[in-house]
Amino acid sequence: MFADGGRKPIALSFSLLIVLILLYIFLYSNLVLLTFGTIQLLFILYFFRDPERDISNGISSPADGKIQYIDTEKNTIEIFMNIWDIHVNRTPWSGRIEKMKHLKGKHSPAFSEKSDGNERQLLVLSTDHGEVKIWQIAGMIARRIVPYVEEGDLLEKGERLGMIRFGSKVKVKFAEEVDFSVVEGQKVKAGQTSLGEWNE
Repeated sequence: MFADGGRKPIALSFSLLIVLILLYIFLYSNLVLLTFGTIQLLFILYFFRDPERDISNGISSPADGKIQYIDTEKNTIEIFMNIWDIHVNRTPWSGRIEKMKHLKGKHSPAFSEKSDGNERQLLVLSTDHGEVKIWQIAGMIARRIVPYVEEGDLLEKGERLGMIRFGSKVKVKFAEEVDFSVVEGQKVKAGQTSLGEWNE
């Protein structure tokens, strides 16, 4: 299965490969160009993959990647997605989208401290445990955040929110206290990995 935000890039990559094949056959037999076209298509198909997931118990990870930062006092967690991770983000808990806001900004590397001023999409989820704020943060290569949802949508835990193209970060802040069961540096998978439980 491929991500909704990948349809156009996949179509363009496939079209480029067709053009290069035709050039190779009829005009210019350059194996290097043909190899490049094949590799770029395979990369695009790999990047925009979007497999089905078994949703975890507890609070689900909103993203694939590595946990970059956890603040237990502010109930905040940040997950860095490199270019090889699946970039489709999912909701960590069931709720209703109360607010969506796109914020313009820079394109510093997503793993750096400067990424706090990067372009981002804010989603505010109203849940039975208070507000859950989710920031989809673009990185140095990422130039587009593709939302799958709208304000007012009711979402189940693990449902797809949208994607960020080519390297990025997701930050989540919970209104209620969370007992995190993950640690900084740990690899997680969206929907499938539990971040922890509500501290009740």
